[in-house]
Amino acid sequence: MFSVIIPTFNNFEYLKLCLNSLKKNSNFDHEILVFINDGSDGTLDFVKENKIKFLHSIKNLGLCYAVNRCAEIAKNKYIVYAHDDMYFCPGWDLAFLNEIRKHNEEKDFFLSGTMIQPFESFINLDCGKNIENFDEQKLLNNFSSIKFNDFQGSTWAPSLIPIKTWKKVNGFSEEYTYGLGSDPDFNMKLWQIGTRLFKGLGNCRVYHFGSISLRKKVWNDGHKIFLMKWGLTIKFFKKYYLRSDSIYYGELTNPNISINFLFSLLVCKLKYTYVLISSLLK
Repeated sequence: MFSVIIPTFNNFEYLKLCLNSLKKNSNFDHEILVFINDGSDGTLDFVKENKIKFLHSIKNLGLCYAVNRCAEIAKNKYIVYAHDDMYFCPGWDLAFLNEIRKHNEEKDFFLSGTMIQPFESFINLDCGKNIENFDEQKLLNNFSSIKFNDFQGSTWAPSLIPIKTWKKVNGFSEEYTYGLGSDPDFNMKLWQIGTRLFKGLGNCRVYHFGSISLRKKVWNDGHKIFLMKWGLTIKFFKKYYLRSDSIYYGELTNPNISINFLFSLLVCKLKYTYVLISSLLK
């Protein structure tokens, strides 16, 4: 059905829980692709023993590189990108499939699921802040009873995209290396080729422990890279282009040019100029 891509960096217990949730809670058989950075914590042995398809690097090559390499060998028409600290709830793949069926195969689109997290977020339900106190049964008993609308924009991951669309924009931009800023950059590249269907599905749900993932060891300045590349801040792009977090009302259109838009755009340009001059003076 889907090719599920999971990059990981010595996060064995969380990855194992993520993979088990996919096996337990999926309605269909999916291709699982794991990119292992290092893997000396037992991850590499585990995927080998369980015959899980994987790529491996002895050093941390970063999230963007990892996902791109897995996408190159994906065999299905749609890829799903996820973090290794996510637990997939029952019905996640059926929700994606039902949405896909609403659109023709030629359409470019970006879908995401909804994260359930143990803090104030999209869906706030505390089933454990780490794997040691994770209450799986509490999650399974309660996740489906919480109402949540489809929404504009994205939670970034878990996300689904046609592989043909992924290839049109060459996947993630590897200048973001360890991942911070790569999701909005990817969405901006989709916007540039005319994609206007960015939709978060309220009934496609994962439990997310919260950035206990590939990026936990190292960081990149994604906000700065995005600003210098596009001349806009990530916050501006999400607010005026993706209309993030508002209830889904249909495909997006170009931003409305208002006083607030123009003022915020001016702030972006001033930030861009400041960062540019600062870098030249170093």
